[in-house]
Amino acid sequence: MKNIHSFFTARRGQATTEMVLLFPVFVIFLVFIIKIAGLLVLNQKMQIAGTYAARRFQLQSHTTEHFSRGWDRRYLKKDIQRKVEDYIGFNNPGMRQFLSLNDFNLDINTDGDWTKITLLARTKAPRINFLCNYDKDRVCDRDRHCLRGYSFLCENGAQIKVIKYAGPNERPLPFMRPES
Repeated sequence: MKNIHSFFTARRGQATTEMVLLFPVFVIFLVFIIKIAGLLVLNQKMQIAGTYAARRFQLQSHTTEHFSRGWDRRYLKKDIQRKVEDYIGFNNPGMRQFLSLNDFNLDINTDGDWTKITLLARTKAPRINFLCNYDKDRVCDRDRHCLRGYSFLCENGAQIKVIKYAGPNERPLPFMRPES
């Protein structure tokens, strides 16, 4: 019993140099991992929202000129955009901060045979102060991947664009019996 007691009490404490030097590096990696995970989550949410927007516009849009310029543009597009923004997290302050959301745009182009639905979300730059204090040209030394990363971290954030295509609205007619 005495040996165990002396083993724990006789040792000096570990030098804090390792903790002082490694803890900031750990925090930097943790911030990078969180921001990358946030972008991956945002990308997946945009893909799902794009599929929802394309399918809903395909099923609820109109083929007649009067309704396609009126109801589809005034109500349907705005309702789809509101629900997509809500799903992505623009109305939730915690999700908006975690994903660094800035603004969102929904564009529906009905020219041609296919309807093109484009979702565009922009994120804010995380602006990590101790990384953004340095000159971009000295840090990156003309490396294009480094310049893109520096631009994301310190200047203008990211832009995620999702394009989906919806076919023409060909709803089947209700079944009618031939004798009626």
